[in-house]
Amino acid sequence: MRIFNTYGPRMRTQDGRAVPNFITQALKGKPITVYGKGRQTRSLCYVSDLVEGIVRLLNSKQNTPVNIGNPQEISVFQLAETIKRLTRSKSRIVSRPLPVDDPKVRRPDIALARKALRWSPKVPLEQGLRKTIEYFRSELT
Repeated sequence: MRIFNTYGPRMRTQDGRAVPNFITQALKGKPITVYGKGRQTRSLCYVSDLVEGIVRLLNSKQNTPVNIGNPQEISVFQLAETIKRLTRSKSRIVSRPLPVDDPKVRRPDIALARKALRWSPKVPLEQGLRKTIEYFRSELT
């Protein structure tokens, strides 16, 4: 199984990935840091969708690698704006130099998961982000 950019409640606030960084910065009123112009994309899979994919794979006869993730892409800048809006933060979005090794595109091909496991992600991004933000609010207060 190859897992792509999972997010949800119980992530560590200092995880280092975009979702926890952006939420923590927004809730604390700190600048939200985007690298480069934020045009690089990510595809985010909510944790309950990931678990469903794992369970389906464990209960299948599939014996080759399967991608589990969300093929819907969002730019890092759009993600920062969405989190800022959902948290009702007054934080500014600031740009820092793009690391050389930062991936430009993250989009899994889940055709095999759809066919062999009859699996695809169900939780819409904003719904999952709302639940994740609620958790972070409780952790940061």
